Amino acid sequence: MLPWSADTEAGMDRSGKLLALVALLGLAAQVVAQQAPVDVVKDSSRIGPDGTAYVTRVVPVPKTISPEAQKMLARVVSDAAGPAATVEQERAGIDAWQARAGEQSKKMYPVDVSAATIAGVPVRVVTPLTIVREKRDLVLINLHGGGFKVDSGSLTESIPIANLSGIKVISVLYRMAPEHPFPAAVDDAIAVYKETLKTHKPKNIGIYGTSAGAFLTAEVTAKIKQLGLPMPGATGVFSGAGDFSVAGDSIAMYSLNGLSGHLDAPTQYHGDLGAYAGSTDPKDPVLSPIYSDLHGLPPTLFITSGRDLMLSGTTVLHRAYLRAGVDAQLVVFDALPHAFWNNPELPESKEADAIMAKFLAEHLGSRK
Repeated sequence: MLPWSADTEAGMDRSGKLLALVALLGLAAQVVAQQAPVDVVKDSSRIGPDGTAYVTRVVPVPKTISPEAQKMLARVVSDAAGPAATVEQERAGIDAWQARAGEQSKKMYPVDVSAATIAGVPVRVVTPLTIVREKRDLVLINLHGGGFKVDSGSLTESIPIANLSGIKVISVLYRMAPEHPFPAAVDDAIAVYKETLKTHKPKNIGIYGTSAGAFLTAEVTAKIKQLGLPMPGATGVFSGAGDFSVAGDSIAMYSLNGLSGHLDAPTQYHGDLGAYAGSTDPKDPVLSPIYSDLHGLPPTLFITSGRDLMLSGTTVLHRAYLRAGVDAQLVVFDALPHAFWNNPELPESKEADAIMAKFLAEHLGSRK
């Protein structure tokens, strides 16, 4: 706010007012200058002998995305690493956010949500308010995201899909790392799938997940084949990957927030994903399904986005499915960050949820 008042104005003659105005305009210019970038950034690149790229890029906010998404990308997020928090603190914070976001999602996509236990595994059961007769025998199993450490999606990933598809969703609250590394989460998901097979034909079951849940969806599908169980009718791998032995190109460029926010050095998977993998061989064919036999897997939808740290992982796994002859579709949204559909207000989130729901609903019941 500029330092100007009626008392100041009353005590000045005309020349004094002009001088004061000049001074105020100068102060305003200083304020604007302080808000502008200190340095003029130019595009630059240097390629090291081993091919490592050292780059600086100026990336405008694209006009190909909604005004709401443009506003989201304009948020300032510090590049500094955040303060260390215990697993309990992280879970408490994410649980509180998921509860709020879940209520917001329910207002947009009315459903019933209840708690249950299946095969000894806690789950959320998300049921459409009305289920038409031809969908009463169908069910979707959601494997939530959250870096295998927190639950960042059991509500926000399930509520829109249940409402839009008209199909009941069982969201598995699987055991998480670091207390329960691989294969605990896979075992829990398989237990729920086996129990669901007792009441549903395999072609009437779909499995999908976001982020860690996308990794887990591919892992569970690989485990189903390894065990000789019947395949589900469809799967959805939304912003994930299938190879723990390498970290793709995009993880070296994007943080959880895309081009802003803290970014660790580009190395092999570390942190939460490393804790989940534990001592398992990174090329284990279930931990990293890209090394398993992918032939005969069900139709699968892959979704990612242009500033997703899992862009590489998602697209590499998609190509592996294609090489194995799997009916695999890929949708890439422009410019948006990792798992953007957890923000239910974005038009692109509504579009992504509609694409997910349509694919899963159309493919369930159709597998022979």
